[in-house]
Amino acid sequence: MKQIKMAFYAFLLIFISYAMLGCTININENGSVTQNSENTSASEYIEEGVNTRCEITGYSDYTGENSNYYLSEGDKVAVISPSALPSRKQVDATVEGLRKWGFVLVEGKYVCPDTCTLDELIEDLDRALSDPEIKAIFCVRGGYGATEVMDSIPLDRIKEAEKPIIGFSDITVYHSAWTNVGLPSIHSGMNTAFGDIFEDCADAQRNMMMERIPSYRCETDTPMIEGEATGVLIGGNLSTMTAILNTEYDCTKTEEPYILFVEEIGENIQHIHRYLTILKHMGVLDRASGIVFGEWTKLPADGSGNFGEARGGKFTSVADMIQKEFLMDMNVPVAFDFPAGHGNVNYPLLMGEKVKLNVSKGSFEITY
Repeated sequence: MKQIKMAFYAFLLIFISYAMLGCTININENGSVTQNSENTSASEYIEEGVNTRCEITGYSDYTGENSNYYLSEGDKVAVISPSALPSRKQVDATVEGLRKWGFVLVEGKYVCPDTCTLDELIEDLDRALSDPEIKAIFCVRGGYGATEVMDSIPLDRIKEAEKPIIGFSDITVYHSAWTNVGLPSIHSGMNTAFGDIFEDCADAQRNMMMERIPSYRCETDTPMIEGEATGVLIGGNLSTMTAILNTEYDCTKTEEPYILFVEEIGENIQHIHRYLTILKHMGVLDRASGIVFGEWTKLPADGSGNFGEARGGKFTSVADMIQKEFLMDMNVPVAFDFPAGHGNVNYPLLMGEKVKLNVSKGSFEITY
């Protein structure tokens, strides 16, 4: 009996330990226990918007107010990470890739230490903004922490520097700040632009950095709202954007008509609904002249977050939830599945610049 009790307590301890680690416990027929981490298998995720049929219909020379803003071969580019810290491998891939694109690299002093203080991250960004020889700021990775850095960067410092920042995900914080002061920025790949990204995306990114702006035509089976709209392109990562509403660098404060773009990674439908509800309550959705939804990547595939089932709140997809919960009374063009975000296909977008959205049945176009 004593041995049985000890075996039971040992089993209970294992079960609780794995549960606390966020693992799935499987009890096999022979009584043994195995576990599967929620982060170990791609089959445990669902994704939307990542396989959209998209083509670059052409390139045009930039004709906006910042014609001297873009790069030429031989220009100096700062390589920093004003968010989470990258690995040495990620930094090396970025430096080597930008060098092959024809640029001269200035590596941030604190781009890749084992640890880094907030003041050191601020110092790297401030130095990149202040150095007149540096013509652009290329972020190695996103992650978390950009809001803390941006809280200490005066907006007039960004305006005076007049140089683009390049990246996505947590870098949405900086896109918002650049848009806020009337400067464009580039939502695009970071270290992944030099290895893991679709080649067309990398080519488009290099062209955009050098003042050749792509236009896109995408085809999707997801139902959309047809129509045309023009406005300044704002947004980026949905949860990050939601966290900076009403800050000094909130891009939604623009007085110009805007097209809203959002994407997300790793959030279930309930969380995405919550973020979009905040945008609705803050008037961000209602003020938009048009909306483009991008990729939804690595969403939990276990159905978690299908809230409100008792009142009919179970949805077949993120797009289904958005259509039923947020678009019923909207009469502006809305596009789904633009391939930009955290997938291997991440087409660049020029944020803070006027863009035209044209949505028709089964397809949509984005042109600058």
